[in-house]
Amino acid sequence: MATRQELSDFLASVERRAFKHAVYAVRDDEFALDLVQDSMLKLSERYGDKPAAELPMLFQRILQNTITDHFRRQKVRNTWTTLLSALVPDDDEMGERDPLEVLEAQEGSQKAKSAADEIEQAQTMRAIEDEIKRLPPRQREAFLMRYWEDMDVAETAAAMGCSEGSVKTHCSRATNTLAIALRAKGITL
Repeated sequence: MATRQELSDFLASVERRAFKHAVYAVRDDEFALDLVQDSMLKLSERYGDKPAAELPMLFQRILQNTITDHFRRQKVRNTWTTLLSALVPDDDEMGERDPLEVLEAQEGSQKAKSAADEIEQAQTMRAIEDEIKRLPPRQREAFLMRYWEDMDVAETAAAMGCSEGSVKTHCSRATNTLAIALRAKGITL
């Protein structure tokens, strides 16, 4: 069993290398620092009672999984952000509004939409909302918490009362189901 001092010394010894590793992977210093800190916390919380000799392998696996989760999260978030950003005007006055709200542009402005554009946007939003409503309850709950509420996997798992793996499975199934349903309606990303 690693003592607190051994765990602390180990984390201090791998901090710089882990940070460089994460920076090379994600190409962003802030994300890299967050990923390394998350990995160190996971190691401390879940595996702090393991022998000191096992810590290097455990930490590398945790760091790799954390980086992989980051890329998965970014891919899904970017997909939905791209879809929703096409529906919301790029306006500094927008503030903290829900992206699902339909915004009106002032008449005569460059952002003013034709009636056809407004109808198309409303139909697309209705289709997305309808498909989200059709998801099984657990998938819908996980999807909305992760991508609309921007909760991480652990927070979502705690809120749903299930494992992190279940949250990932629910989210994956929800996004696949939504993508297929929207594609079938002619809505592409």
